[in-house]
Amino acid sequence: MEAVLKTYSAKKADLDQPRAWFIVDAKGKTLGRLASQVAHVLKGKHKPTYGTHYDIGDFVIVINAEQVRLTGNKMNQKTYFRHSGYPGGEKITPVRLMLQRHPERVVTSAVKGMLPKNSLGRQMLRKLKVYAGGDHPHVAQQPQPLEIKN
Repeated sequence: MEAVLKTYSAKKADLDQPRAWFIVDAKGKTLGRLASQVAHVLKGKHKPTYGTHYDIGDFVIVINAEQVRLTGNKMNQKTYFRHSGYPGGEKITPVRLMLQRHPERVVTSAVKGMLPKNSLGRQMLRKLKVYAGGDHPHVAQQPQPLEIKN
């Protein structure tokens, strides 16, 4: 008789580990590559107990968001769309203006697009902390540096 192999699925009790904190310096990093690797950590895919229906990811702090890099002609062509809800209430903002006014929104939006589009994805996004400059208020959490391959 052959041995029966069973797929391991982590239980809720296995997931009660303290969440780690990671810090990423976005200075000179490409936006899409940075966002995909940050989303990977937020989801928890770097852990052996990863499951698609669990939020076991870690916290990620992104600093120097204003110095993120965009490739190709995105600086001139990429736009962000929002709507007020009223007729004719469309607001289209080019990425160049968004990086000047709200650079944290550029990084947050890129990471948000790579997370699940449900309540689990919104829960994962709450673990992302983005700051335009090099300072952040999370020193007490002792974040570990996270290497982003460029």
